[in-house]
This record gives sequence, C-alpha cells and structure tokens, in this order.
Amino acid sequence: MGRKVFVVGVGMTKFEKPGAKDWDYPQMAKEAGTNALEDAGIAYGAVEQAAVGYCYGDSTCGERAIYEIGTTGIPVYNVNNNCSTGSTALFLAKQLIEGGLADCTMALGFEKMEKGSLGIKYTDRTNPMDKHFQQMIDLRGLAQAPGAPQIFGNAGREYAEKYGAMPEHFARIGWKNHKHSVNNPYSQFQDEYTLEEIMQSKMVFEPLTKLQCCPTSDGSGAAILASEDFVKKHGLQEQAVEILGMAMTTDYDSTFEDKSCMKIAGSDMTRKAAQQVYEQSGKGPEDVDVVELHDCFSCNEMITYEGLGLAEEGQAWKLTAEDAFTYGGKVVVNPSGGLISKGHPLGATGLAQCSELTWQLRGTAGKRQVEGAKVALQHNLGLGGAAVVTMYQRAQL
Repeated sequence: MGRKVFVVGVGMTKFEKPGAKDWDYPQMAKEAGTNALEDAGIAYGAVEQAAVGYCYGDSTCGERAIYEIGTTGIPVYNVNNNCSTGSTALFLAKQLIEGGLADCTMALGFEKMEKGSLGIKYTDRTNPMDKHFQQMIDLRGLAQAPGAPQIFGNAGREYAEKYGAMPEHFARIGWKNHKHSVNNPYSQFQDEYTLEEIMQSKMVFEPLTKLQCCPTSDGSGAAILASEDFVKKHGLQEQAVEILGMAMTTDYDSTFEDKSCMKIAGSDMTRKAAQQVYEQSGKGPEDVDVVELHDCFSCNEMITYEGLGLAEEGQAWKLTAEDAFTYGGKVVVNPSGGLISKGHPLGATGLAQCSELTWQLRGTAGKRQVEGAKVALQHNLGLGGAAVVTMYQRAQL
C-alpha cells in the first residue's frame, strides 16, 4: 500500500431531467468543481492532476469542462467506463496520490444525456456489451424491452427463482429509495410513493416497474483528494475523510461461463471488489453504518446487498421485508435516494455517491443524516464491465 489518501472537498449539481434546464456540460462541471474547491477551501491552482469522466461526448470533453474552472496546464485524463465512470475517475485520482505522483488531485464527472432509455451510439462496430447480451439471450431469450432492464430484470428473476423473493420485495427497494430522496435537494425526484404505487406503475420488464428503474439525468459531481501532508499543511484535518480501501474489478470468466444472469449483471465483480476492500481496510460489512450502492434497478440493489456481504446468500429479500436497509434498520442504504430517485447521469454518479458519503461522515447531511455514521461504503457498477468499491471513514489525524 502507498500513501494515505483523503477526500477534502466534494460538490455536485442538482440532478435534472434531460433538457429540463438550459445548461451544457461545461456549466455543470464548473458548478460541481467549484463547489468541491470551495468545500476544500483551496484554489484550483493547488490541483496537480485531474481525472474527468463522462460517457456521452467527443474526445477532450474533459479538458473543455475543466477549462471552465481553470487553465493551468495540468494533465487531464478523459475517463469512460460506462456507469462506473465517476468512481473510475476517483480511483485514478486516488492512485496518483497513493503512488506519490501528486499531493492534490481532482476527480470530476458529468453527463448531458438524451431522453429515454439508453441506446447504441455506434452501429458500425462491435457492441462492447455483445458478449453479455448474447449470454443473456442464450439463457433467457430477448424481449421487446430496453436492454439494461432486461439484463438486470433477468438477474432479479434468477434471484427470485433461486431464493424465493417475490415482486413486492424488489418493489420495497424502490419504495425505500424514493422515500429517502424526499430529503435530498440534489435529487431529480423528491416524491414519495406507496408500495402499491411502486408496484402498479408501468411495467418495464418484469419484475421491474418504472418506479424501480433509474431515470436518465443531467448533472455533475466532483471530489478533491489530497495526501496526508497536504491535509496538514492546509489545516483540513477536521473535514478530511480517509479512503480506507478502494478496488476496481472487471469481468471474470464466470460472467460468461457460469450461465448466471446475476453474474452477467456484475455480481462476481462486486463480490471480488468488496473482498479486496475489506482486506485493505481491515473492516468488514458489519462495521459499515451507511452505504451508497448502484441501484440502477431495484433488482441490482437486492443482488448487491449479498455481493457486498450486507446479507447472507439468499437472505437479502427477507431483510428487505424487515426494513433492514433504511433508517432504524441494520444499515442505511442509499440515503440520497440512490440512482432510482436521485437520478443517474452516468459520469457523475460515482462522484455524487462520494459526495453523499463524505457529508454523512462529516455529519452535515441534514435531514438525511445517518446518526453516528463513522464508516461508509460505496459501490458503483458499469456493465461491460467494471465494479468499484470504496470504504471511507472520518480522518483521524
């Protein structure tokens, strides 16, 4: 292990429905990046390198975005890793400090998305998800529904068949996350629904109804990372949050060879990344107080409970029925409202998760605050594929 790395500043925009606000990605990035710098109390000139993530945009959008904040000639890395792009940028920014190549870095993520379900942009070349889709089709066939809900919905069907979960158990996750978002001013949706309303909303791909699926979104998030020397030099001890462990995994042979829709949807990547983080940090799932995880669809949150070790294999649905993953339960998961209600601008999501957990550990999350939160866990997943898991705690300097 290299040097310790700390989050010293975070910022984000409100997540918006695509086209609802007259802005473009440079404005989004400027707002989030400036907020993070102000939170850290430092000038952009202190940032030595930057990793900037987005999925939809031409080459060097990363530079164009960050030029709104400053033009200091630093290295800027453009990062694209599907839905895990934001945390991939964070992972890169962290490694630069950990390896002694910088003392202060910025991770920035943004997305300006089109309305509706995600589609294929380039039809004249190999789809990077072709192996995943073919494996799913071989196992479950192809339906007249968007691709992502089919992959995660089929993972949910497999889970239900294997362990006995019912549609209402998945719906309870949508109900919980919408309920949490009521207290999040950054959330795209801040509406509470009954369980019946969740279950009776439009069916997208069984068991997934519309209110159990994340929306497309516009928005940005940012984090400032620093070494221990930088934290002490600038007097940032009181607000610093330490990254205790962080791991990124990509697909294993099991994704394509084990004939499992849950593994196609990333369950093994999640499990292996979590194991690495628990080894790095010396902490386990039992130590975690608050979690932000990748609930692109309610089925994925259910599967991820077990991948992260928050529930024993086959038991997550029972804990969901007992409200174990909300306030007053075993651990609070997605206090922000998660992707389902907060929104999912692909490049920004991982950094919005980092922002939320930083606020939670500082005790500044307002009505969303998890009482006594000391240890936090983050999970960000992108199919095709990569999973990034991160453990945080308030700095002890």
